[in-house]
Amino acid sequence: MNPDLAWAVWCGERQRRIEDVLARVLPAADLAPIPLSQAMRYAVLEGGKRMRPLLAYAAGELTDAPADRVDSAAAAVELVHAYSLIHDDLPCMDDDSLRRGKPACHVAFGEAMALLAGDALQALAFGVLAEGRLAGAARACALLADAAGVRGMAGGQAVDLSSVGSTLSQLELEAMHRMKTGALIRASVRLGAACGRQLTGAEAAALDAYAGAAGLAFQVVDDVLDVEGSAASLGKTAGKDVAQGKPTFVTGLGLPAARKHAAALRVEARAALAPFGGAGRRLAELADWIVLRTR
Repeated sequence: MNPDLAWAVWCGERQRRIEDVLARVLPAADLAPIPLSQAMRYAVLEGGKRMRPLLAYAAGELTDAPADRVDSAAAAVELVHAYSLIHDDLPCMDDDSLRRGKPACHVAFGEAMALLAGDALQALAFGVLAEGRLAGAARACALLADAAGVRGMAGGQAVDLSSVGSTLSQLELEAMHRMKTGALIRASVRLGAACGRQLTGAEAAALDAYAGAAGLAFQVVDDVLDVEGSAASLGKTAGKDVAQGKPTFVTGLGLPAARKHAAALRVEARAALAPFGGAGRRLAELADWIVLRTR
């Protein structure tokens, strides 16, 4: 099969799979309290690239884990990601009215219900992970908590909010985004890999190096697309970061240098997979997709 076609087939199959898993673990739309259940489903289903679950499934294949064993890890990271998007869009945070091509959760359900939906999705993520088929569930929950907490996503968001109107160096930008964006991407890879055979120390370090480069590349490309994209193509408000005075890789490096940095991170991510040979193919393709995407 043509490699590009094989990738598209693999990607489509995993995206459909995680959609089914998410629909199953989320509360039914008619479960009381109905507005909360509906808000949770609205924020999660029928939208998004599902990049984090794809990373989990790809890392699982690296360690010979069957897809059904990765399901809980893939669902957990996507639920945490969805909760973060709800909270990011709130007026007290990034104040955006559009997400995944439709009204943000707080626009559709009100701020209070959106806040509760985010809280409930985060709680659900840990329940799904704890009840899944992953060996060492307690350690997995601790890893996800670290990625979502003060040393990860929440901490990175706090730095981001406090940096509005400031100028950050490239090192400061990278440190912030390794927390805000990269920590959950790293957790996706690590949790997926943990569903299969145990990695050697060298393999674990290589996988962390891959995830670090891929996570940073994702953010650099996001900053580029915020300038070059449109609301129609991105599914969210374009130009928002610049309008809010946020430091980004584009404002810090300039557009050409930001693109060049993303390309270098792509090379770095692929190089980190060398110890795995052909088994790292899907992760390498995901690094390509992260950098070459247009939305």
